Amino acid sequence: MSSTRERLVIIGGDAAGMSAASQARRLKGPDELEIVAFERTHFTSYSACGIPYWVGGDVGDRDQLIARTPEQHREREIDLRTRTEVVRIDLAGRRVLARALDADEEYWTSYDKLVVATGARPVRPRLPGIDAPGVHGVQTLDDGQALLDTLARTPGRRAVVIGAGYIGVEMAEALIKRGYEVTVVNRGKEPMSTLDPDMGCLVHDAMTGMGIAMVNGTEVTKILTGADGRVRAVATEDAEYPADVVVLGIGVRPETTLAREAGLPLGEHGGLLTDLAMRVRGPEAGGVVWAGGDCVEVLDLVSGRERHIALGTHANKHGQVIGSNVGGGYATFPGVVGTAVSKVCDLEIARTGLREKDARAAGLQFVTVTIESTSRAGYYPGAALMTVKMLAERRTGRLLGVQIVGREGAGKRVDVAAVALTAQLTVEQMTALDLGYAPPFSPVWDPILVAARKAVAAVRADRD
Repeated sequence: MSSTRERLVIIGGDAAGMSAASQARRLKGPDELEIVAFERTHFTSYSACGIPYWVGGDVGDRDQLIARTPEQHREREIDLRTRTEVVRIDLAGRRVLARALDADEEYWTSYDKLVVATGARPVRPRLPGIDAPGVHGVQTLDDGQALLDTLARTPGRRAVVIGAGYIGVEMAEALIKRGYEVTVVNRGKEPMSTLDPDMGCLVHDAMTGMGIAMVNGTEVTKILTGADGRVRAVATEDAEYPADVVVLGIGVRPETTLAREAGLPLGEHGGLLTDLAMRVRGPEAGGVVWAGGDCVEVLDLVSGRERHIALGTHANKHGQVIGSNVGGGYATFPGVVGTAVSKVCDLEIARTGLREKDARAAGLQFVTVTIESTSRAGYYPGAALMTVKMLAERRTGRLLGVQIVGREGAGKRVDVAAVALTAQLTVEQMTALDLGYAPPFSPVWDPILVAARKAVAAVRADRD
C-alpha cells in the first residue's frame, strides 16, 4: 500500500456501511483513498424495512428495495466484495480476516481506517426445533427470499408469528394478505411493546378485527416438527398452534460478535459505543475504528441514556457522519428521541420519546394524558379516529413522549412531537405551535395540540 494512499475497510454493505463508503468517496478520490467493503450476502444498500411489504405483495419485485447495487458501487471505484464474511478483526495488526463464502477460502486485508457496520440479527431463542425447515427470521433480502421460497413450495396455509413487535405485526399483515391463517404468539401483555399496554391494547383489538388470532402473555416452549423434519406446530405450556410456516418477530440484537471478540467496548444492550463522530470509544480502537447502524448504541436525548434502536433512518445518518469524518470532513450524530412509525393493515402506530416504564427507569416523575380526536375536521368526509397519549414531566411540563394509534393521517403526526422533544419544548409551549389547518387535513385543534392542552392542565393540577 502506498504511503500516501490510505485504505478504508468497511465490514457490512448495507445502509451504514455503504453510506459511509459513498460519502467518503465523494470527499476523496481513489488516488487518495482506497475503499474495500465486505458484505456476506448477495445484496447491498437495500431497505430491510421494506421486506414485509415485499412478502405481502405491496412491493412487487425484490429489486425495488435496492437503492444501489454492488455493480453501481463498484462503478464508483469502491472495491465491494459480496458473499464475503469478515471472521476476525486484528486491532493490533490493523487487519481483518475475510472468508470468501462461495470459494471457502480466507485471506487478510490491512486497513488504515476501519468501519464496523455489521447490523443486527433477529432474536432466535434457544428452543427445541428452532432450526427446523420452515422457521424463518427476517432481517436481510436473503432472509426474505428464503421465506418467499418456503411459502411458494408449502401447500399448507397456517402461519404462526412469534413476537408482536414491529416486524411481528408487519409480517402478520403480510401473511394475512397472502391468504394465510395467522396466529401471533406474544409473551407481552399486549402487542407492540414499544407502546404502553393501554395503547398496545388498541393494536390488539385492531389485529383481532383483521382476522389475526392474538395469543398474548404466552411463552413459546418448543417448535414441533413432523416426520419429514419440517415445522408442524408451535407449542406453549398450555397449547399447540398448528403451523406450516413460522416467522420470528421477536426483535433484533446488535450483531457485535466480531467487535466483542476483538475487545471493542460494548454497552448495556450489546451495541458498540461511539463518540459523537461515530468513532468507537476506548484505546483498543486506536482512534481509527468507526461504527454505525444497527450494531451501535445511541444517546437518547430525552432520558440521557444509551439505547439500541435498529432503524434505517439512523443507519444512513451514521454512514453519512462516518464517511464525512474518514474522508477528511467533519460531522457528528447527536442522538435520537426514539421516533418510529408502523402499520398493520389500515391501522397506523407511532411513538416518540419515552414510555411510562422508560420514564420511571430514568428516574423521572411524570403525568400522562390520553385523548381521542379525528384526523380531519369531524364534518369532512373520511375523518378517522385516533388516540393520542402524551407524557410530560411533573412540575416542569417538559414533553417526555407521545404515542399515537389511529387510521389514515395518524402516524406521521408523531413528527411534530419528535421535533418538540428534540427542542426540549414544554407542553405549554407546544400549545402555541403554528400547525397547518384546513378541514381536509386537521380539526381546528390538531390532535397533538389537544393532547398538549390536556397535559398542561394535568401539570398545573399536579402543582396545586
